[in-house]
Amino acid sequence: MKDFIGAIDQGTTSTRFMVFDRAGRVVSMAQKEHAQHTPRPGWVEHDPAEILRNTRETAAEALIRANIGADQLQAVGITNQRETTLLWDRRTGYALHNALVWQDTRVDQLVAAYSLEGGKERFQAQTGLPLASYFSALKLQWLLDNVPGARAMAENGDALFGTVDCWLAWNLCGVHATDVTNASRTQLMDLATLDWSPALLKAFRIPRACLPAIGSSSRVVGAVMLGAELSGVQIGALIGDQQAALVGQVCFAPGAAKNTYGTGNFLLMNTGSVPVVSTCGLITTVAYKMGDAPAAYALEGSIAITGALVQWLRDNLGIVGSAGELDTLAASVEDNGGVYIVPAFSGLYAPYWREDARGLITGLTRYANRAHICRAALEAAAYQTLDVWNAMATDSGIAQKALRVDGGMVRSEPLMQFQADILQTDVVRPLISETTALGAAYAAGLATGFWASEDELVAQWQVDRTWSPRMAPDQSAALLIGWHNAIERTMLKVGGTDDLAR
Repeated sequence: MKDFIGAIDQGTTSTRFMVFDRAGRVVSMAQKEHAQHTPRPGWVEHDPAEILRNTRETAAEALIRANIGADQLQAVGITNQRETTLLWDRRTGYALHNALVWQDTRVDQLVAAYSLEGGKERFQAQTGLPLASYFSALKLQWLLDNVPGARAMAENGDALFGTVDCWLAWNLCGVHATDVTNASRTQLMDLATLDWSPALLKAFRIPRACLPAIGSSSRVVGAVMLGAELSGVQIGALIGDQQAALVGQVCFAPGAAKNTYGTGNFLLMNTGSVPVVSTCGLITTVAYKMGDAPAAYALEGSIAITGALVQWLRDNLGIVGSAGELDTLAASVEDNGGVYIVPAFSGLYAPYWREDARGLITGLTRYANRAHICRAALEAAAYQTLDVWNAMATDSGIAQKALRVDGGMVRSEPLMQFQADILQTDVVRPLISETTALGAAYAAGLATGFWASEDELVAQWQVDRTWSPRMAPDQSAALLIGWHNAIERTMLKVGGTDDLAR
């Protein structure tokens, strides 16, 4: 009897393998971090071989912890960090370069050059995305132009492009495939046709021969052929991590929204079967496609740095030794002491889209101490979420009554309470907070009959904790003035004439 579903959750800082039972409960989990390579300022890379190795090792470890064999898994779903760009040799299987991570900004000059004709919204009507270093198309162009021989190989179909889901599917199943959610983040897919756009391929100078086939998020991609850990198990889903969290939060109805607190924050709202074009700095993306059913679309606000700020304070500055210590220090002070941190390490993403912005800590006085800095780091995640939340309400015309939250940072009591305070609305954490992996498992389970319907999944979802606002609205509004003053300072150009300098 196959009573379990597996999920590969390949994220920006680590890889996890999780096993779930039919009730959607976590049976076991194994996790391994991978190295962050930063060879130059703004450049962020991952080693594809390390990611693959960690995937296999965590799968083996999780099965041992669950005391089950691979033959007891109905299927495995793959969810992944999106936009991260890989290029590998079809013949050898080896990567031609380290993966260019979604945070990588080396293509800033290309963004500026493409924006000269038609502005940053040049391709937004077709793709839902503004021109930005975030997405895959220009990263792939950079690889083709800077890795010796890569462009010729790609034109012949000997060099293959993929996001991380595609890299794992190729190595596990021998299939060059992706899904609509990941393809929608490349800036090469047409949102209407859900296929690669010849016009976009021409504009970005991308050979069609190097691209994977696009399919539904919930479908059987193939059976695992390589590696004893999962041999013979069906891969039943490929889905980008934030869309997976939307599924894990069972946001199947138009208007349902969730926010994931991870390396960055990602707030998504299901908008139904029709894409909504944003006028407020949000992204229009594919939410999911289950089998042969029509695709669902979403509005998304992508925030580059939230949990990664905690990691930076720990690893780069040595202010704390762990996230737990940061939480304790943040809770030890009543407020931020006037300190604000804007973590624009890779520029500002939604709703600002300013690659030229850079991070800062402002409001420092002799009164401020490391506890205030820790609190400001947590508050930065909440403030950035509020900016996106307000933009989403304007674009959608829907006033949300509560925010569903998930991800590693939702274990932070001071952050969750401040989020409710600054939003002036309830913040709701589900019983299973790691919903990214759960969403991949759900998609794989629906593809293979492990679960019968979306309604069955909705019935499983349970609330663990709700935070309600305690802060007076006028106090919240006063804090926001300080935040937006800090935001403006990140965009000042030294020696320039940026309007914000006035």
